[in-house]
Amino acid sequence: MSQKVFFLSMLSINLLTTRKRIAIASFSLLFSGLLSAWLIGYLSTNAHTAILPNAPKQISAQEKLNNDSIPWQVLKLMKAYPNFVVGYSNGSIMFQDSTQMRFNDNRIKSSQELLDNADLEDMFHDPYLADSSVKIPDNDAGRMRNEAFFMKIYGQTKEEIRSNLTEIVWCPSLVNQRIMVNKNNGVSKQFIALSKELDQHPEFKKYISNIGGTFNYRKINGTNRLSMHSFGITIDINIAESNYWQWDCGCTNENGVNGFKNRIPIALVLIFEKHGFIWGGRWKHYDTMHFEYRPELFP
Repeated sequence: MSQKVFFLSMLSINLLTTRKRIAIASFSLLFSGLLSAWLIGYLSTNAHTAILPNAPKQISAQEKLNNDSIPWQVLKLMKAYPNFVVGYSNGSIMFQDSTQMRFNDNRIKSSQELLDNADLEDMFHDPYLADSSVKIPDNDAGRMRNEAFFMKIYGQTKEEIRSNLTEIVWCPSLVNQRIMVNKNNGVSKQFIALSKELDQHPEFKKYISNIGGTFNYRKINGTNRLSMHSFGITIDINIAESNYWQWDCGCTNENGVNGFKNRIPIALVLIFEKHGFIWGGRWKHYDTMHFEYRPELFP
């Protein structure tokens, strides 16, 4: 009898232990399921803020949109004129003083309209190619200019531009001629650096002597457009060694240009271009004495 009782007691204990194990296992499975479901739901609703260990920093969609939507031409203007052009928003460039200027007027223009009414985008209509050789030009790369833009960064009036000018000595050793140039956007510093380098090249003396002019507030002959000489950012080298389309054709009609003439050595041109000056000898309407500070047109 005692053995039977003992056997029944042991059986009851085993059954209780098994039930506890089953209960514990069931609870563990239930807890794991609930935890997994919560975690999946959390990650789904907070995917944009979830940060995993060693994961790269996420860029918001708005930040990416802002970066991708800035036209490359505007980025070049920002790089070339950082003290003035500081951003881009809703189709306009942003200036340091919080004013804006429309980038693109969305108009289809003839070649003449590009010259007479260029917007900011039009200034990049043709790529300026600083080749190591002189080629007969088939476009006017750099000759399309938005007058309002250059007035904004160099001076709105003749008097304001004059107040931004400074005098430098052009090629002190070879030429020693005093010229007036604009201080804004580092123009005078580039002129000084250019002058210093040219002073080491006596072979170019006849071209860089008897300077034809720098600052001269006037309109381009035969047009209603301001000459870039008006801003003090250009230089005409020795006119006796140069060619100009109006002189050679005896006309001012920009639709009637034929031929090309040049006497300026390319090695001299490349020195100017090295310092951010484009050359008028690369224009269809050629002006081989003319060099103009336009850093936005270079790579």
